[in-house]
Amino acid sequence: MIMPRGQQLLLPANPVFIWGSLLTAMMLDMLQNMALWGRAAWQPELLALVLVFWTIHQPQRIGVAVAFALGLCMDVHQSSLLGQHALSYTVLVFLAIGIHRRLLWFSVPSQAAQVFPLFAVAHALALSVRMLAGDDFPGAWIAIAPVLEAMLWPVISVLLLLPQRQAPDPDANRPL
Repeated sequence: MIMPRGQQLLLPANPVFIWGSLLTAMMLDMLQNMALWGRAAWQPELLALVLVFWTIHQPQRIGVAVAFALGLCMDVHQSSLLGQHALSYTVLVFLAIGIHRRLLWFSVPSQAAQVFPLFAVAHALALSVRMLAGDDFPGAWIAIAPVLEAMLWPVISVLLLLPQRQAPDPDANRPL
Protein backbone atom coordinates (compact mmCIF):
# COMPACT_ATOMS: atom_id res chain seq x y z
CA MET A 1 0.00 0.00 0.00
CA ILE A 2 1.33 3.44 -0.90
CA MET A 3 1.44 5.88 2.00
CA PRO A 4 -0.14 9.31 1.62
CA ARG A 5 2.28 12.14 0.94
CA GLY A 6 3.84 13.62 4.07
CA GLN A 7 2.72 10.85 6.41
CA GLN A 8 5.40 9.58 8.79
CA LEU A 9 6.33 5.93 8.91
CA LEU A 10 5.32 4.61 12.34
CA LEU A 11 6.93 2.00 14.53
CA PRO A 12 4.88 -1.08 15.44
CA ALA A 13 2.54 -0.53 18.36
CA ASN A 14 3.61 -2.12 21.62
CA PRO A 15 0.85 -4.50 22.85
CA VAL A 16 1.57 -3.51 26.45
CA PHE A 17 0.96 0.14 25.55
CA ILE A 18 -2.27 -0.73 23.71
CA TRP A 19 -3.69 -2.71 26.63
CA GLY A 20 -2.39 -0.19 29.14
CA SER A 21 -4.13 2.66 27.35
CA LEU A 22 -7.39 0.68 27.19
CA LEU A 23 -7.23 -0.16 30.90
CA THR A 24 -6.31 3.44 31.76
CA ALA A 25 -9.28 4.72 29.76
CA MET A 26 -11.56 2.23 31.51
CA MET A 27 -10.27 3.32 34.92
CA LEU A 28 -10.73 7.00 34.01
CA ASP A 29 -14.30 6.25 32.92
CA MET A 30 -14.90 4.45 36.20
CA LEU A 31 -13.48 7.36 38.19
CA GLN A 32 -15.56 9.78 36.15
CA ASN A 33 -18.69 7.78 37.02
CA MET A 34 -17.87 7.96 40.73
CA ALA A 35 -17.32 11.73 40.69
CA LEU A 36 -19.60 14.19 42.44
CA TRP A 37 -21.94 14.54 39.47
CA GLY A 38 -22.16 10.79 38.77
CA ARG A 39 -22.75 9.62 35.23
CA ALA A 40 -23.92 12.77 33.50
CA ALA A 41 -25.38 12.35 30.01
CA TRP A 42 -22.99 14.88 28.45
CA GLN A 43 -19.78 13.16 29.56
CA PRO A 44 -17.73 11.55 26.81
CA GLU A 45 -16.85 7.88 27.15
CA LEU A 46 -13.07 7.74 27.05
CA LEU A 47 -13.06 3.96 26.80
CA ALA A 48 -15.16 4.09 23.63
CA LEU A 49 -12.84 6.71 22.18
CA VAL A 50 -9.66 4.73 22.88
CA LEU A 51 -11.34 1.52 21.74
CA VAL A 52 -12.23 3.05 18.37
CA PHE A 53 -8.74 4.50 18.02
CA TRP A 54 -7.02 1.16 18.53
CA THR A 55 -9.57 -0.65 16.39
CA ILE A 56 -8.78 1.68 13.51
CA HIS A 57 -5.01 1.61 13.97
CA GLN A 58 -4.57 -2.01 15.13
CA PRO A 59 -7.57 -4.04 13.90
CA GLN A 60 -5.65 -7.32 14.19
CA ARG A 61 -5.20 -6.86 17.94
CA ILE A 62 -8.36 -5.09 19.05
CA GLY A 63 -11.70 -6.35 17.81
CA VAL A 64 -15.27 -7.14 18.64
CA ALA A 65 -14.45 -9.64 21.42
CA VAL A 66 -12.34 -7.06 23.27
CA ALA A 67 -15.11 -4.49 22.91
CA PHE A 68 -17.67 -6.96 24.27
CA ALA A 69 -15.49 -7.83 27.29
CA LEU A 70 -14.76 -4.19 28.12
CA GLY A 71 -18.42 -3.34 27.67
CA LEU A 72 -19.40 -6.03 30.17
CA CYS A 73 -16.85 -4.61 32.62
CA MET A 74 -18.44 -1.16 32.27
CA ASP A 75 -21.92 -2.65 32.69
CA VAL A 76 -20.90 -4.35 35.90
CA HIS A 77 -19.20 -1.23 37.23
CA GLN A 78 -22.15 1.05 36.50
CA SER A 79 -24.64 -1.63 37.60
CA SER A 80 -26.58 -0.85 34.46
CA LEU A 81 -28.51 -3.27 32.30
CA LEU A 82 -26.11 -6.13 31.62
CA GLY A 83 -25.07 -5.95 27.99
CA GLN A 84 -25.95 -2.30 27.35
CA HIS A 85 -22.36 -1.08 27.00
CA ALA A 86 -21.28 -4.42 25.57
CA LEU A 87 -23.76 -4.04 22.72
CA SER A 88 -22.91 -0.41 22.01
CA TYR A 89 -19.13 -1.02 22.12
CA THR A 90 -19.49 -4.09 19.92
CA VAL A 91 -21.46 -2.19 17.29
CA LEU A 92 -19.04 0.73 17.57
CA VAL A 93 -16.03 -1.50 16.93
CA PHE A 94 -17.80 -3.33 14.11
CA LEU A 95 -18.48 -0.02 12.37
CA ALA A 96 -14.91 1.15 13.02
CA ILE A 97 -13.50 -2.01 11.46
CA GLY A 98 -15.64 -1.30 8.41
CA ILE A 99 -14.07 2.11 7.83
CA HIS A 100 -10.55 1.67 9.20
CA ARG A 101 -8.75 1.36 5.85
CA ARG A 102 -10.44 4.39 4.35
CA LEU A 103 -10.16 6.50 7.48
CA LEU A 104 -6.37 6.33 7.71
CA TRP A 105 -6.02 8.20 4.39
CA PHE A 106 -7.55 11.37 5.84
CA SER A 107 -6.09 14.03 8.07
CA VAL A 108 -6.84 13.86 11.79
CA PRO A 109 -9.54 16.61 11.74
CA SER A 110 -11.25 14.84 8.83
CA GLN A 111 -11.04 11.60 10.78
CA ALA A 112 -12.77 13.29 13.69
CA ALA A 113 -15.63 14.31 11.42
CA GLN A 114 -15.93 10.75 10.13
CA VAL A 115 -15.90 9.00 13.51
CA PHE A 116 -18.57 11.33 14.88
CA PRO A 117 -21.43 9.28 13.34
CA LEU A 118 -19.98 6.13 14.91
CA PHE A 119 -20.07 7.69 18.36
CA ALA A 120 -23.56 9.04 17.72
CA VAL A 121 -24.80 5.57 16.72
CA ALA A 122 -23.24 4.02 19.83
CA HIS A 123 -24.86 6.57 22.14
CA ALA A 124 -28.21 6.24 20.39
CA LEU A 125 -28.04 2.46 20.72
CA ALA A 126 -27.21 2.64 24.44
CA LEU A 127 -30.00 5.17 24.94
CA SER A 128 -32.53 3.01 23.13
CA VAL A 129 -31.58 -0.03 25.22
CA ARG A 130 -31.98 2.00 28.41
CA MET A 131 -35.31 3.39 27.25
CA LEU A 132 -36.61 -0.07 26.32
CA ALA A 133 -35.64 -1.27 29.80
CA GLY A 134 -37.80 1.46 31.35
CA ASP A 135 -35.23 4.15 32.19
CA ASP A 136 -36.08 7.83 31.95
CA PHE A 137 -34.89 10.02 29.08
CA PRO A 138 -31.72 11.83 30.23
CA GLY A 139 -32.49 14.96 28.25
CA ALA A 140 -31.01 16.66 25.24
CA TRP A 141 -27.63 16.82 26.98
CA ILE A 142 -26.94 13.33 25.68
CA ALA A 143 -26.31 14.80 22.21
CA ILE A 144 -23.21 16.59 23.52
CA ALA A 145 -21.28 13.39 24.35
CA PRO A 146 -20.61 12.28 20.74
CA VAL A 147 -19.59 15.83 19.83
CA LEU A 148 -17.10 15.93 22.71
CA GLU A 149 -15.76 12.51 21.73
CA ALA A 150 -15.23 13.69 18.14
CA MET A 151 -13.51 16.83 19.45
CA LEU A 152 -11.21 14.68 21.61
CA TRP A 153 -10.21 12.53 18.62
CA PRO A 154 -7.22 14.73 17.59
CA VAL A 155 -5.95 14.83 21.18
CA ILE A 156 -6.20 11.05 21.55
CA SER A 157 -4.57 10.56 18.14
CA VAL A 158 -1.56 12.65 19.10
CA LEU A 159 -1.18 11.08 22.55
CA LEU A 160 -1.59 7.45 21.50
CA LEU A 161 0.60 7.70 18.39
CA LEU A 162 3.40 9.50 20.22
CA PRO A 163 5.32 6.32 21.20
CA GLN A 164 5.12 5.05 17.62
CA ARG A 165 6.61 8.25 16.23
CA GLN A 166 9.77 7.90 18.35
CA ALA A 167 12.90 6.58 16.67
CA PRO A 168 13.88 3.18 18.08
CA ASP A 169 17.50 4.28 18.45
CA PRO A 170 17.80 8.05 17.89
CA ASP A 171 20.78 9.17 15.89
CA ALA A 172 21.86 12.71 15.05
CA ASN A 173 22.84 11.69 11.51
CA ARG A 174 19.62 9.91 10.61
CA PRO A 175 16.49 11.91 9.70
CA LEU A 176 14.00 9.29 10.97
